[in-house]
Amino acid sequence: MRGIYTPVTDIRRKVFTEVARMAYEVTDKQDIDYLMRELPYEIIPGEERSLRSSIFLERAIVSERIRLAMGLSLRPLDESVSASEGLDNIITADKYYEPPLINVIKYACNKCPEKLIKVTSLCQGCLAHPCQEVCPKKAISFRNGKSHIDQSLCVKCGRCVATCPYNAIVRVERPCAKACGMDAIHSDAYGRAEIDYNKCVSCGMCLVNCPFGAIVDKGQIFQLIQSIKRGDRVIAIVAPAFVNQFPGVTPAKLREAMKLLGFAGISEVAIGADLCTIDEAKDFMEEVPAKHPFMGTSCCPAWSVMAKKLFPEYADCISMTMTPMVLTARLIKKDDKNARICFIGPCAAKKLEASRRSVRSEVDFVLTFEELMGLFEAKEIDFSSLPDDPTDNFDEASGDGRGFAVSGGVAQAVVNVIKKLDPTREVKVASAQGLADCRKMMMMAKAGKYNGYLLEGMGCPGGCIAGAGTLADPARSAAMLAKYKAQAPMSNPLDTPYRENLEALKY
Repeated sequence: MRGIYTPVTDIRRKVFTEVARMAYEVTDKQDIDYLMRELPYEIIPGEERSLRSSIFLERAIVSERIRLAMGLSLRPLDESVSASEGLDNIITADKYYEPPLINVIKYACNKCPEKLIKVTSLCQGCLAHPCQEVCPKKAISFRNGKSHIDQSLCVKCGRCVATCPYNAIVRVERPCAKACGMDAIHSDAYGRAEIDYNKCVSCGMCLVNCPFGAIVDKGQIFQLIQSIKRGDRVIAIVAPAFVNQFPGVTPAKLREAMKLLGFAGISEVAIGADLCTIDEAKDFMEEVPAKHPFMGTSCCPAWSVMAKKLFPEYADCISMTMTPMVLTARLIKKDDKNARICFIGPCAAKKLEASRRSVRSEVDFVLTFEELMGLFEAKEIDFSSLPDDPTDNFDEASGDGRGFAVSGGVAQAVVNVIKKLDPTREVKVASAQGLADCRKMMMMAKAGKYNGYLLEGMGCPGGCIAGAGTLADPARSAAMLAKYKAQAPMSNPLDTPYRENLEALKY
């Protein structure tokens, strides 16, 4: 549903905007406490419901969204807890994270069926009744001239769905569970969605595919703004997937807008992508097949965690190269030790990656593009009025580094570097987008089908341009990214001026 401004999108945007506005304008704890209780009435005004069964339910859900956007946890359903419970913990200018990252607001869930084969009103009661003939469990009969499925017998094989000439039989599945490539979502005792956090890798695909807006990730908006207000030198590092996320925004306009938000500077993460490419290319040349049968790329945290979680015997086959986010952060802090780094990108899983002990000291905050839009709206930034100097572009990364944002781009960048280092080396590539397909790719690798291959996994279908924190239509973003790649000052990552820093960043 990215690129479509739905009522769910509208609520999310309003929550991010109001949390950002509160963080910028309010300092006193008592005022924050008051606003946390009052904001649901501003976001959902009036006396009549508009989206849910009651206006009280709408406001209760918004209240939970506000808490999560500020980094707080969901309140328990079986006891009375203040909307500002835990406020003392989050009024900080430092990162605050308490797991889990992805949360289900239970009373916002529609209790969708997990899997169901259903006959619709389109059934014509045809004489051939092929649905009945192909059913292996004899679960289909005719009642009042229409097909009827006995759910106690149905095994959801889908043969009736495929054979109905009127497309009158449909497969209904919980959207969040269908989008989850880890099979981490099931129903609780009341039929509501529940996440198995032993399986979840926080890709956020359930979040963007829930049409009821019941699944929400935690944010760091409030803490980031506290850091800016404290006077910290906060540098924004922006993923190349920013292209097309903010209408009419060029690199120059984005730089100006970030200054208005209080950031001290901005760099593109494609710089780190160049260094990541070089490191992965060298690792592949040295280790495949000498040490490992294949090598998987490392830049997508959801994919790499999935591969290591489900295929632990092949954990060493996933590259240990640092991600572009980490490399860019380390590069900046190498020369500016007092800088604080805020990664801004399309990915929910980056919030989890940046909270790992090995990364935490380098990346201080993570915002999605959707959350960043909330900051822009809180500050009432008019992009059309911002100066746009055509010479003030990001000009330190390669086209291949920028191409990391789209599926296939990481592997292609690595191949291009290998070809330049060793023109005689043949590199076979397999890529997958979406965790379900990534799992299939790893199954094939486990079976020996991809020996000698470079495997690229992307947790989101389409790549980073379709991440859980994006705003725009992925297809259009891919087209815009192709143009952005063509404008890069260099094509191959080996041409990066930061190449000599790579070894110094490995600590």
